[in-house]
Amino acid sequence: MEVGSETKKLQCQRIGCNAMFTDADNPQGSCQFHASVPFFHDGMKEWSCCKQRSHDFSLFLEIPGCKTGKHTTEKPVLAKPAPKHPLAAPTSSPDANAATKGSCSRCRQGFFCSDHGSQPKEQTRQTLNTPVQAEEEKIESLAPPIKKVVIDINQPQVCNNKGCGKTFKERDNHETACSYHPGPPVFHDRLKGWKCCDVHVNEFDEFMEIPPCTKGWHISSPNQAV
Repeated sequence: MEVGSETKKLQCQRIGCNAMFTDADNPQGSCQFHASVPFFHDGMKEWSCCKQRSHDFSLFLEIPGCKTGKHTTEKPVLAKPAPKHPLAAPTSSPDANAATKGSCSRCRQGFFCSDHGSQPKEQTRQTLNTPVQAEEEKIESLAPPIKKVVIDINQPQVCNNKGCGKTFKERDNHETACSYHPGPPVFHDRLKGWKCCDVHVNEFDEFMEIPPCTKGWHISSPNQAV
C-alpha cells in the first residue's frame, strides 16, 4: 500500500452525495445518497427511489438522499424502471367474426360497426352515394335537350345590349361593332344614369342621350330577327 493513500482526499460518486472522504475515515452510514435516477416530466423533478419532488431545480438538488452506506469512488450501476409492456389486443378468428357480423343488424344494413369492423371504403362510399347518383341521373334525363339554332349571317337582327338596340347582320358583327352600357341603369332621387360610367342626369331625354362607354360584339336572340 502506498504511503499516504489512506489520507488522500477522494470524491464520492454516489448520486446525491459527492462528498470528499478518505479511506481512513469512511465508516458505514457516512454517505447519504439516492439509490435511483431522477425523473423529469412537465417541469416536475422527482427522485424515483423516494418519490421526493420539486419544481425548482435548486431545491430538487437539496433533497437529502434516502439511503445510507459507505462512500465509494465507483460509479453505481443504477436500475432503470422496468418498461411497461402494452397489453395485446384480443383477437378473434375470421370465422367467429363473420358469424357475429352476420347476426349484427348494422353490419347487415351496410352501416359502420365498431364491434365487427366496417365494410371496405369503396363499398361503403358506393352504398352511400347510390341514391344521390340515381337522383342526378333522373334529373339529367328530365332536362330538355339543348336545341341548336342555325343563324343566317345575312339575316337582320336587333342587338340586345343596353344602350345599343341597332339592327345588324351577323356577317358584319365584330368585337367593336357594338357600343353599349355593360352596367345596369340607376334611378334614384330623380337622377337617372348608368352605373358603369357613373354619369347621371335629371331628365329622361338626357338619360337616353348618354353615350355608351364600352365596345364589343352585337348580341341578339334568334327569335328577334327583323
